[in-house]
This record gives sequence, structure tokens and C-alpha cells, in this order.
Amino acid sequence: MDMRDDIQTVLVTEEQLKAKVAELGAQISRDYAGKDLLLVSILKGAVVFMADLMRAVTIHCSIDFMVVSSYGGTNTQTTGLVKIVKDLDADLTGRDVLIVEDVLDTGVTLSHLVPMLKMRNPNSVRICAILDKPARRKTDITADYRGFEVPDAFVVGYGLDYDEKYRNLPYVGVLKPEIYEGE
Repeated sequence: MDMRDDIQTVLVTEEQLKAKVAELGAQISRDYAGKDLLLVSILKGAVVFMADLMRAVTIHCSIDFMVVSSYGGTNTQTTGLVKIVKDLDADLTGRDVLIVEDVLDTGVTLSHLVPMLKMRNPNSVRICAILDKPARRKTDITADYRGFEVPDAFVVGYGLDYDEKYRNLPYVGVLKPEIYEGE
């Protein structure tokens, strides 16, 4: 069965994503010219965006990866505590850190992660999210660079998954409710 059959609607097309990534890459290149830029991807969802964004950035930059998880509470509710499963390899001292995220959702993880990273003496810590879902925000965190605002819907594709599937769709779509409602 073709996974595209599970998509109710396409929210952001492949062409729209390519254009926005090019625009974000150009803006980041201007803003960080002459700086020691470190792009930090939060795995796994942001890996597709990170790969495209780093190729759209025209200045020297380094990349690193983190795996973080929220813990405590139930599977659907989090206490907001953040556990670092895989930390950065890079020293952040004096560097300009740009966290690359697939979707800024509740903001809970980033509202804990940003202060943790700032304690490591970087020059700056900012956020770049390809998708912004403000309807679900529980904190006052915002993205310094953002791609598209999306509604509070179950979105997949372009790195976002449901049960580790759909990440490889080249666009962002809304998953049909019958796919996940049996949970």
C-alpha cells in the first residue's frame, strides 16, 4: 500500500518547502556572516530539514545533533522535564548556536533546552523551526526563524512521523484520523 493514501490533505508542498528553506538559508547566512555558527538538530524529526537547511546556508557552519526526551507523566502528557539522551559533541563556548527543529509545538522541550545550552557559554542560542503550531503552545517560546504556521492537526512528512513512519514524504500532510484513532 502507498503511504500517500494515508494523507488527508497536503498542508505544505515540496515546492513550498524548497522555497522556504532557500529563504531561511539566505537569511541565516546574512545574519550569521562572520560568526562561528553551529547548527544543532534535535533528532529524529528535524534531520530532513537540517540536511536541506545546511545546504542552503552559504557561510561556514558546523553541525551537531542531540536526542532529548521529555519524561515523567504519561505517554500523552509530559511533566516538561527534559532528559538528554545524546548530548552535543561540540563545545559551545563563544559559538552562535541555532537549534534546528521540525515543529515548534508546545514549546516545553525547547523552553528547558535553551537555558541548558545557554549555561554552556555560547555567544547566542536561537531557534529555527520549519513548522510552527502556536495553537498547542504551553510556553512563551517563539522561533527566531520559522517556515510555516500549521493548524493543530496530526501532521507527518518532511521528517515528522507517526509510529516512525511517513518521515520520508517530501511534503507535510495531515494524516487521516482512521490511521491513528485506534490507539
